[in-house]
Amino acid sequence: MAARVVTVAFQGVDAVRVDVEVQFTLGEAAFILVGLGDKAVAESRERVRAAFTGLGLAWPGKRIIANLAPADLPKVGSHYDLPIALAVMAAMGVIPPDALDGWAALGELSLDGRIAPVAGALPAAVAVGGMGLGLICPQACGAEAAWAGDTRLLAAPSLIALVNHFRGVQALSPPKPGAMLDGERGPDLRDVKGQENAKRALEIAAAGGHNLLFIGPPGSGKSMMAQRLPGLLPPLTPEELLETSMVHSMAGLIAKGELRRARPFRSPHHSASMAALTGGGLKAKPGEVSLAHNGVLFLDELPEFGVQALDSLRQPLETGEVVVARANAHVRYPARVQLVAAMNPCRCGLGGAGRGACGRAPRCQSDYQGRISGPLMDRIDLQVEVPPVTPADLALPPPAEGTAEAAGRVAQARTLATERAAAGGESASALNAKAEGDWLDRICALDGSARDLLTRAAEAGGLTARGWTRTLRLARTIADLEGAPTVRRAHVAEALIYRRVAAGRAAASVG
Repeated sequence: MAARVVTVAFQGVDAVRVDVEVQFTLGEAAFILVGLGDKAVAESRERVRAAFTGLGLAWPGKRIIANLAPADLPKVGSHYDLPIALAVMAAMGVIPPDALDGWAALGELSLDGRIAPVAGALPAAVAVGGMGLGLICPQACGAEAAWAGDTRLLAAPSLIALVNHFRGVQALSPPKPGAMLDGERGPDLRDVKGQENAKRALEIAAAGGHNLLFIGPPGSGKSMMAQRLPGLLPPLTPEELLETSMVHSMAGLIAKGELRRARPFRSPHHSASMAALTGGGLKAKPGEVSLAHNGVLFLDELPEFGVQALDSLRQPLETGEVVVARANAHVRYPARVQLVAAMNPCRCGLGGAGRGACGRAPRCQSDYQGRISGPLMDRIDLQVEVPPVTPADLALPPPAEGTAEAAGRVAQARTLATERAAAGGESASALNAKAEGDWLDRICALDGSARDLLTRAAEAGGLTARGWTRTLRLARTIADLEGAPTVRRAHVAEALIYRRVAAGRAAASVG
């Protein structure tokens, strides 16, 4: 006898169809599993056998061949347990042969027949729904899979519950989606005294989705301000929420099927490896840059990260995706993030000026800041020097404006950008930080004086082609915060100063 059950193999957040074919053949009794599976897949044989014993089912004393097709596609993970077990049951006649038509399955089996949760239930449900199939999944994953929309679902606690359902003894009710959470209220900008220039840069970064770097001595408030950026950002759109949740599902970060509207904020330690930042490992799991998709990746103590780890972010920051290369496959994860970083001016943290200045300046500063490659720095739109907070600043009362007021201006600027993008045929969620080509030329048409300023600043400071483009994007965001329909000379001048390169100093001198 033969039976077939559909399941999926994961390639990044994409789920590819896999057919689990089980056939009883003549020959010595054995359970043979083929189809390019990893160690976890090979161990499915023992888990399936033990689950049958736990249910009181006699294991067939025949030669059983289970094939995972297509055979040349790598299979990774324990979620093949359930489809293999169901296919064996169908071949035995425990489940009616046609009962599994129109269904796909995934889940890990416990030794007593319970179905344990697995990662990837949401992308699997989305994928099988696109195939016109329903999904059989663990009960613990049902609330997560239910967010896929119209996909038919069966969320079973155990194998015996599935057997009873398909034999008509006991019906399983479809699961409902988990809760939608708004996220915890973050710290307020009112807590930050002084640092008005840095707050201004933070607001610009939030309005346009620009990358931001704070440079200043310890205790100046760099990390404090970065942690308040999520409060300035609008919640995820429905499309962004689904994209982000699918990545988190692959990482096993969705608990009880609960999704969060708040944008992700990831802050890895500076000891993180290249694989931890961009993804990889034995099963090519998503890294921090993908877990921050549609949100913020905050790198504190930026020069303390490994050189290779930092440079591995260069391509994702430009393309919005990570490609993890393997000998037998290329795994893609989305990585559309806003990079926010903080660093001290030198190793001792004090820099080359002011009270307690470093005695080895400027060599100490150049060596320390030289750990960050020029191409990575070129991808950071706003590079802001954060001076120490003075006693006079600390003695002042809390600022009149906080997160709510700044978030209001950010929302207005983003609305202008998205409406302009939609009118031009671009994605409605596109921000100024991603504008390019004809779209960038249309929204950043400069008058003669503004273009002359940008040209002279580029010639004086060696602004690269990428730097030119990013300066235009930044100037457009500054104009949006002001509500200005066109980009003027003053907007370009401010954008150049934030680049924190010789171009910025040149702009100040010629402006």
